[in-house]
Amino acid sequence: MDTLLALLQTPWLDKPVWAWLAFLAVVVVLLVLDLGVLHKEEREIGVRESLLLSAGYISIALLFGAWVWWYMGSQSGIEYYTGFLIEKSLSMDNVFVIAMIFGFLGIPRVYQHRVLFWGILGVIVMRAALIGVGAALVQNFSWVLYLFGAFLVVTGVKMWLAAEHVPDMANNPVLKFLRRHLRVTNELHGNAFFVQQPDGAGRLVRHATPLFLALAMVEIVDLVFAVDSVPAIFAITSDPFIVYTSNIFAILGLRALYFALAAMIHRFHYLKYALALVLVFIGTKIFLVNFIGKFPPVLSLGFTFGLIVGGVVVSLWKTRGQAAVQAG
Repeated sequence: MDTLLALLQTPWLDKPVWAWLAFLAVVVVLLVLDLGVLHKEEREIGVRESLLLSAGYISIALLFGAWVWWYMGSQSGIEYYTGFLIEKSLSMDNVFVIAMIFGFLGIPRVYQHRVLFWGILGVIVMRAALIGVGAALVQNFSWVLYLFGAFLVVTGVKMWLAAEHVPDMANNPVLKFLRRHLRVTNELHGNAFFVQQPDGAGRLVRHATPLFLALAMVEIVDLVFAVDSVPAIFAITSDPFIVYTSNIFAILGLRALYFALAAMIHRFHYLKYALALVLVFIGTKIFLVNFIGKFPPVLSLGFTFGLIVGGVVVSLWKTRGQAAVQAG
């Protein structure tokens, strides 16, 4: 027993093992409830259910942030909430691209939750790897933060300039690569990712379905967006625990909110400009530390929150009266 207690108290990435296990336990319980209880049967998820699920995820994320504040101090708590807000906001673009993927591949709403659920498992692993590498780089090479800052400024400028750009799914190189290197069926086969079908010689071989293509594309989109969001949060804090937990809670909640957001994503068009400004602000303040000192965490949180709220308000005002779109 003493050995077990000592093991649980052992620091891992600057936090005791029990804290990491507690977080993972919360995530596992949420995923089991999601798939095993709330969505045991394949069915469409309506906007009302999507909003209720998201409210539940956000409440749990906020409660976890309150625990971080109590256990690790006010600065860590503010950093957690700032990271959560940034990841949640940046993922709005993610929703737009995922909706396009589902529409292009003809994935019905009834199967979209299955793709999003299994996709989150990949996100949990990928973000852990990226954040682990990022934490090691920041710890051993402090100048890496300046690279992150420059990258965020450049990314923010590019996001601003490309705000009106609509991705061309038909010519997407990743989708073309997958179709070229996988046997893919022309139609869906229920909720199956793979099916056995005869090849040219009459032998049964495994074929991927469009549902698997959607899953692969969603994972790749998550990886691309992580390249932006992970450096953004490392610019707020170098604590891997806060970076990872705020990331995962934000993504879990956004998956639940997807079905509500996908129907009205057009109403948040101008949010892209606000997000671009957020990235430029976060990247710039890294370079200003040597001249004006470190930004107070509460100031970063307030400024980030103000930009995002401003983007939402302008979007809703400019797009008022526009009809909702159907996702999938």
